[in-house]
Amino acid sequence: MTTASMLLTVATTWNVSTDKIDKEGCLGLAINHVTAEAAKELRESPSTKEQALTIMKDWIQQNIDIKNVRQDESFLLRFLRHKKYSIPMAQQTLLKYLSLRKYYPEIFKNLDSDDSKLKDILNNGYIVVSPVRDSKGRRVIVYNMSKFNAYKYNCWDMCRAHMLVYECLLEDSVDQMCGYVHVGDGSGVTGALITTWNPTDFARLIKWGEQSVPMRHKEFHCVNVPGALKYIVDFAVSKVTPKMAERLKMHTSLKQLHQHVNAECLPTGYGGTLKMDDMVKFTSQLIAEQRSKVLGLDTMEIISTRGIISSRKPTTPNTVNGDVSVQGSFRKLEID
Repeated sequence: MTTASMLLTVATTWNVSTDKIDKEGCLGLAINHVTAEAAKELRESPSTKEQALTIMKDWIQQNIDIKNVRQDESFLLRFLRHKKYSIPMAQQTLLKYLSLRKYYPEIFKNLDSDDSKLKDILNNGYIVVSPVRDSKGRRVIVYNMSKFNAYKYNCWDMCRAHMLVYECLLEDSVDQMCGYVHVGDGSGVTGALITTWNPTDFARLIKWGEQSVPMRHKEFHCVNVPGALKYIVDFAVSKVTPKMAERLKMHTSLKQLHQHVNAECLPTGYGGTLKMDDMVKFTSQLIAEQRSKVLGLDTMEIISTRGIISSRKPTTPNTVNGDVSVQGSFRKLEID
């Protein structure tokens, strides 16, 4: 049995509440090991956690620029762990998160797992969460671009599906500590999918998302990427920090992908062992279980952004051979 399979959530149906010990009793030991390693990396200890939570709660209660912000441990720890217990940085990320939610209500508000559009997108298998963690305890998220119907749904529907899944995953303490591995399949991408995006919004969401959503993105892996989509990937990479850009890997084969991602975490279509239907069911159970918490996020408000410290620098339009800038359009791209 591999370490990855030791981290499998075992039940008659996928159980999303807790990671249960498997038949050989290995899971508990594996989870304890990876979380202990993650805590060391995050500089987390019982005393630092308690002190940081107290400071964050006091700050929220005294901050007149924000309203109805959650003060439970699960919510506050995602920001503290994301910034390795730098309290000022965690506070800034929280403010930016609230600001992003306010700026893009079409993405962040009313993320209801019972919404018919979101249900359809997720049931089609566009974005699925693996019920098996990798050997480092990280949650693996798989994206299949060909499963998104760009003739029926737009870029905001796509973003809403992402954020619904992400908000649900962020409730899990193991995910907060160990982070996420993303696997994207670009096969079957159509021109309709690419042209549904406005480049300005695309660039803004990539950049602001990294700064504002407290997810520990550990690795990004892309397979079956057509030429036109590579251009979009390059465009996205130019908008993130060098540290994040270095975590993106492009693979020309599944064999190459398996050198970086445990096959046990992947569906059979990617050379893995999991049925896609089971992954879709697991994802549906995950978001259904967190429905009330995710909808409850809508009560939070940021009244003023004056507390956000901006690192804005003058930028120049992003061009490739003088063809397309941030202010331009993805419509010039052609799909082979």
